[in-house]
Amino acid sequence: MEQSLRAALNQLEEQGAVHVVDRPVELRYELGAVLSEKRRGPALYFSNVAGATMPVVGNLFTTRARLARLLGADTPAELQRRCIAGITSGRAAEVVASGPVQACRMEPPIGLKERLPVPTWFEREGGPYITAGVIVAKDPETGKRNVSIARFRVEEEEDTLLAGISPSHHLSRLMEKATARGESLPLAIVIGNHPAVLLASQMYVALGHDEFDIAGALLGEPLRLVPCTTVDLEVPAEAEIVLEGHLHPGNLVDEGPVSEFHGFYEHYGPGQLVKVTALTHRRDPLYQAILPGFAPEHLLLGGEAIAATTCRALQEVIPAVQRVVVTEGGMGRLHAVVTLHAPRAGEARRAIALAMGHTNLLKFVTAVDDDVDPENPLELEWALAARFRGEEDLLALPGMRADRCDPQERAGTVTKIGMDCTLASDDRSTAGGNDLAAPPREILEKVRKEIRSY
Repeated sequence: MEQSLRAALNQLEEQGAVHVVDRPVELRYELGAVLSEKRRGPALYFSNVAGATMPVVGNLFTTRARLARLLGADTPAELQRRCIAGITSGRAAEVVASGPVQACRMEPPIGLKERLPVPTWFEREGGPYITAGVIVAKDPETGKRNVSIARFRVEEEEDTLLAGISPSHHLSRLMEKATARGESLPLAIVIGNHPAVLLASQMYVALGHDEFDIAGALLGEPLRLVPCTTVDLEVPAEAEIVLEGHLHPGNLVDEGPVSEFHGFYEHYGPGQLVKVTALTHRRDPLYQAILPGFAPEHLLLGGEAIAATTCRALQEVIPAVQRVVVTEGGMGRLHAVVTLHAPRAGEARRAIALAMGHTNLLKFVTAVDDDVDPENPLELEWALAARFRGEEDLLALPGMRADRCDPQERAGTVTKIGMDCTLASDDRSTAGGNDLAAPPREILEKVRKEIRSY
């Protein structure tokens, strides 16, 4: 099968879910503003970007349903099951001799700002940011591959990027290992990927677990890779653009204010410089951009990965767990809903605590029975009204370790909250066996089957 961004775009076009923006659009703020204002609509293809030689695509995966369909799943719940299976039993990538991503090649001086249509997103940020760049690196000690995403700012200095890497990310650990060895860290930044590669890159798996194996499982076949030209790494053969280079841990530059998933600016201090050693790309390449900050595509890719890895961890110890949904309102990182089937006494609360312990970002977790749709805010609020007793079912855990990007973090901690909205044996609503008021089941099923005729 085709393992490219173009395959995803073609699929969206067949569904009528791509809109071409053919009027001139500026990279500085305007393109990002358009993506923001049209965040609930179709994917956008900017064919006329001022000063650019290639088009820009964005807003591809702004709903769970759309992402699921692009990965061959009928529903988001099915996609989560496939993600869990992919983490458990991946498909190893295969290296091929050549691929479309290396049809064109340049070495320094490249002139990244002139070559790539990298948007400047927000008013107070210090420059244009690459936001959909999948990073490929290897552990300097073990040689095992690591695949992730971080932000890269294009600097004024020729062929130089500033990398914004969270200290909690595996890439930071690889950087530390390279520093201890007195070495730079070879990197490849891959832009324009199949959604399987993007989603796999976000999975919260152990260091040394090759995320490309997860991508292969989602594709249903091994991901095809080609060797880079100036660094000892392999990248997806059918991607659009690859930047090869070296991250130099000792070269620190203050990043200034930068947007984060919660929608605010953060001041994280200095970032590391990356010197680009080669640029390869397809003929007539497409540049993929993900609107950063509090935006659906950014939140969804991270949130779906967090949900899948958290669900897998919970199911290993609590078989009653059916699904985990990380909510968009919770910034795609901080709030989750866990559904359980007929949980035994105390299992829902255990699931809440384990979810918070497994995924440090999570600070508000709601547990519901599996007759509640975790994606439906109306049903979630119904469960809160019908099955939650504040004096018994509220868990408040002050002083819990928090991620540095949590907007309420103070001195590295935050209060985490759990709400057990599962049905208790002594609830008033169980008097009739938890039967909701409804017509006889056979009549209801008949009407559902024939609803179009009414």
